[in-house]
Amino acid sequence: MSTEPNGTADPHEVLGYLLKHAALKLATMTDAALAPFGIDGKDFGALRVLAHREPASQLQVAQTLGIDRTTMVALLDVLERKGIVTRRPDPADRRRNVVELTEPGLRAFDAAQVAHAEVERAFLAGISPGAAQDFRSTLRTLLA
Repeated sequence: MSTEPNGTADPHEVLGYLLKHAALKLATMTDAALAPFGIDGKDFGALRVLAHREPASQLQVAQTLGIDRTTMVALLDVLERKGIVTRRPDPADRRRNVVELTEPGLRAFDAAQVAHAEVERAFLAGISPGAAQDFRSTLRTLLA
C-alpha cells in the first residue's frame, strides 16, 4: 500500500525532492561561475551583505545570513586569508570585530555579482520572466 497521495513512487512528484535538487543544481552552477573570482556561493552571500552596508560586526553578518557564529568565523577566516575582507576590533566595543571588504574584495564582488546574475538568468531560462518573478515571490512567502 502506497503512502503517496497519487500512488506513484516517482521522486519527481515530491516537493522536497524537487526543492533539494533545484537548490543543488543552482549551487553547482553558482560555484562554477564564481570559482574564477576565488569564491563560492557561501562566500558570495557574505560579500553581498558586506558590500551593501557600513562595516558590520561578524555577528551582524552571521545573523543576516542565518548562519551560526562558528561557521561565520570560519568563512571570514578563509576570506581574510584571500585578502577579500579585513577584520579589526570595533572602536566602540573591542570585544567585537568589524568586518569590511578590501579593495580587492570589492572588485571580486563586482565581478562575481555579474556572474551570479547570469547564473540566475540561466537557471530560470526555462520559465517566463513573469513566472520567474512569481517563483521568487512564492518562495519568499513560503519562507516567511
